[in-house]
Amino acid sequence: MKYFIFRNYTIEPFFEDINASFSGYGDISFIDETADAYIWFYLPPYKVSSDIAAKEISNYSNLLELILSRLDPSKPFLIFSMQLIYSIPYQLSENILEEAICQYNRRIYGISENNLNIKIINISGFYRRFSENELIDWRFYFLSQMSLNPKLANDFSRWFLRQLDIVEMKRKKCIVLDLDNTLWGGILGEDGVEGIKIDGDYPGNAYRFFQQYLMELGHHGILLAICSKNNEEDVLEIWEKYPDLILGKDNIVAYKINWNNKADNIKEIASELNIGLDSMVFIDDSPAERELVRQMLPQVTVPDFPDQPYLFPEFIKGLTEKYFSAYHLTREDLSRMQQYKENFARIQTQGRFADFENYLRSLEMELTVEPLDNVNITRISQMTQRTNQFNLTTHRYTEADILDFAKRKYWIYALRVKDCFGDNGLTGLIILDKKKELARIDTFLLSCRILGRNIEDVFMRYMLMKLKNSGVHKIEASYIGTSKNGQVADFYDRIGFELRNNNEGTKNYYLNLNRFEYNVEDLYLIKEK
Repeated sequence: MKYFIFRNYTIEPFFEDINASFSGYGDISFIDETADAYIWFYLPPYKVSSDIAAKEISNYSNLLELILSRLDPSKPFLIFSMQLIYSIPYQLSENILEEAICQYNRRIYGISENNLNIKIINISGFYRRFSENELIDWRFYFLSQMSLNPKLANDFSRWFLRQLDIVEMKRKKCIVLDLDNTLWGGILGEDGVEGIKIDGDYPGNAYRFFQQYLMELGHHGILLAICSKNNEEDVLEIWEKYPDLILGKDNIVAYKINWNNKADNIKEIASELNIGLDSMVFIDDSPAERELVRQMLPQVTVPDFPDQPYLFPEFIKGLTEKYFSAYHLTREDLSRMQQYKENFARIQTQGRFADFENYLRSLEMELTVEPLDNVNITRISQMTQRTNQFNLTTHRYTEADILDFAKRKYWIYALRVKDCFGDNGLTGLIILDKKKELARIDTFLLSCRILGRNIEDVFMRYMLMKLKNSGVHKIEASYIGTSKNGQVADFYDRIGFELRNNNEGTKNYYLNLNRFEYNVEDLYLIKEK
């Protein structure tokens, strides 16, 4: 990714970890149109007159809007918010500079609401880590026009790269939790139900605070799982009888409560949820258990646990910033916990049927094919960023990329899946480059939540027939192998595509639609929005 950065001060040392070029100071006369994305990073001016500084800040937003009117709206554009670092308090009642910065921030957030390619980076997340004296080194300001201390460049770079991950919705999916001295104070097997600390005075109030945080994670789409060395009967009892326990059985998507190796238990949880180990964060108060998981499951993230419960506020803030923050959550994100619980109910139902076809029929599946629109574009981009297992090419696209495809008349369709247990939301996607009689499949993917029901076959066959009816005769497609998508290596073979070549894990296919017939069992109701 090549960036072009608009700036008003010297900031080159802060962006050395990305491929970037820079405007002149406050110069908008030149725009690098070869850049893949743009960044607007204007810092408040250090002036002895607040009136002059406020006027300059007001002009910055005017310059920004002028730039935006000249740029390709399909390219990503990141705008840093502004925060006051230095001012001279001539009058304590005067807030001219503060109000100018507030107006600037209101304008950029308003701009972002109406432009899907624009994302706001809140600079306060970086500034709050340092004092004013650490943020500014006046020697560098006067010598090199550096309004931020260059000694903070490495810290800034790490923080900014994490912001890019957040914008691209790269976050962990599941937090796996120990119980004793992690979710509550004390050891259940020794202290009993009445002896553990989860409310009242310290440390119980700190553990309660931690559980409240975990509930919020669940509300924001993070899966909660338990991995504990305990007697399962004791834990089930506390879940059933303890009135002050915030995090109960209904809030957990999977649990392993036994005396087995915790690494093995975590692998079983990942298998049950059909998620990768690298999407999991393991929380345990025991250094020995943490080290065991680090050694046996290096893909799992294992942060250190606070030495004292009163450190929970700092701990959970760091957890969220490093692993769970999201720029914007879709409806599917917010309902993820419920969707996984519904999926577990489907698995249990399957066990009651000897015949797989009867099981599928009992689900009463309804598939809805939706074209790209302003409502689903965030989810569509998110699926390309986060889907690994059933993803034929693993191309990663931003919302701006999706908009560019739409501008180039690509076919972009998402799949919504509902059944008798609930709505899985948008969980499938196909992106097609269609040109008269020839089409190329750029992306075909399904969320792991809906696998195992032959939905992928139905979706693909439906889209192939739709292409055939539109006049397309030939289809090209590829499978690009990764360490995670091996399960779909033969998908196109199974559908009926012809293999053209296989070159170092990339298989290229061809299909003559004139010889293709659409036949799908009547187990599915499929329709278009």
